[in-house]
Amino acid sequence: MLPACSSIWWLYMSGFKTTQELLEETPVRRLVIHLGIPAMFGQLFNILYNIVDRIFIGKIPETGILCLASIGICAPVLTALTAFAFMIGIGGASYMSISLGKKEERRAREIIGNAVFMILVISASVTPLLLVNREKILYLLGSSKDMYPYAETYFTIYVCGTFASLLGCGLNQFILAQGFARQGMLSVALGAVVNVVLDPILIFGCGMGIAGAAWGTVIAQCCTCVYVICFLRSRIIPVRLCPSKLQKKIVLRILSIGCMSFMITILDNLIIIFLNTSLRKYGGDSQGDILITCATVIQSFMMIVACPAQGITTGCGTIFGFHYGAGNYTKIRQAFLYVFLLCGVYIGVLGITVQVLPEVFAGFFLKELSTIQLAAGSIRMYTFALLGIAVQYALVDGLTVMGKVKYALPLSLFRKFVYMICICVLPLFLDIRYIFYAGTISDAVGALFSLILFWGLIDPGIRSELSKERIVRHG
Repeated sequence: MLPACSSIWWLYMSGFKTTQELLEETPVRRLVIHLGIPAMFGQLFNILYNIVDRIFIGKIPETGILCLASIGICAPVLTALTAFAFMIGIGGASYMSISLGKKEERRAREIIGNAVFMILVISASVTPLLLVNREKILYLLGSSKDMYPYAETYFTIYVCGTFASLLGCGLNQFILAQGFARQGMLSVALGAVVNVVLDPILIFGCGMGIAGAAWGTVIAQCCTCVYVICFLRSRIIPVRLCPSKLQKKIVLRILSIGCMSFMITILDNLIIIFLNTSLRKYGGDSQGDILITCATVIQSFMMIVACPAQGITTGCGTIFGFHYGAGNYTKIRQAFLYVFLLCGVYIGVLGITVQVLPEVFAGFFLKELSTIQLAAGSIRMYTFALLGIAVQYALVDGLTVMGKVKYALPLSLFRKFVYMICICVLPLFLDIRYIFYAGTISDAVGALFSLILFWGLIDPGIRSELSKERIVRHG
């Protein structure tokens, strides 16, 4: 792949010679556009793994609704696997950006080597654990007896691809952190295209059903993994993937930064589990499966919202990390503003579209008119305050990349706490269908809380810290 394909090479052509010069001299607004937008599209391609699976699975004759609900049951654990990749990838890439900001290039090379070893250990540990306990896990997640054969098939095949999934997803963060946003986008685009091509062939052409969807995803993840490793070993990238001695200090630092992303993803999945079990409890066997199907459609839409928004914050993470390491408070504030604006435009457009045309989105996954109408109403309830998510991603992810977990964690936990309360309380007073208002309430209240806490406490704290460090450096 020619270097002219990357965002950082485009900026090199404007007269910059190194990654450090790029980040120091380029206006933040320009960096956010050239790093954030390709990363956003990269995550759009990434979610095609799951969205395409669900679209084709929902169209399987006779068993489509049950198969789609089964995917919703599997989703929390499968997404939790990605949480491990982001924990190491975001933690390591953020630490690497901070090190580059401090001119510690040798440490940056050691970080990526340690990250690879950590991902390999996690993959080897988690895969057999999930396979051995898959029946208990799936019933705990809310599977019914009718769903279980489909859920077990998809779950087993997907988990077997954990090694490639974690390596590809985790190491791609190191491509993004070095400014190669377009290359990061191409890595997931490759996998997405492979998945889109294979799904109809395996599901319908080969008659494999839900197993075909799972195999298509695993093969696509392997393609992404190979691409990422080859690019990180190439001469194009400044900090290459090389063997490195495992260092306790580096491992602990990666975990301390990445644990925030891990905890957020795990909590999100626990909330999905809690929602599914509540729908099963209050909806019963008859209505429960249909409502879980509606929840799966909502989760699919929220993936389209959340993953590209996270792509923006991940792509721009090197801006936060580098300028925090360099002690540049002004550019950090500018990064918060422009990342929020970019996330806000993307999420705002989606929010308006889904409020106006929810039936169109639901129709991608479902065939029966009554189920489409029920899912469309559920999506509307869930997404009235969708713009609040832009506030959460800009603040929480920006703070996380700078290693400010003590600030980022309360902002994220508060929104999830409100969501959990709504799931518990709403079914006690309203019909179970209205439980989906939990999304709107938590988005609105969480965003307001985050803004108040950020402007009143967090921003002044960061400014004071960096001012003191500047005095010490130039003392």
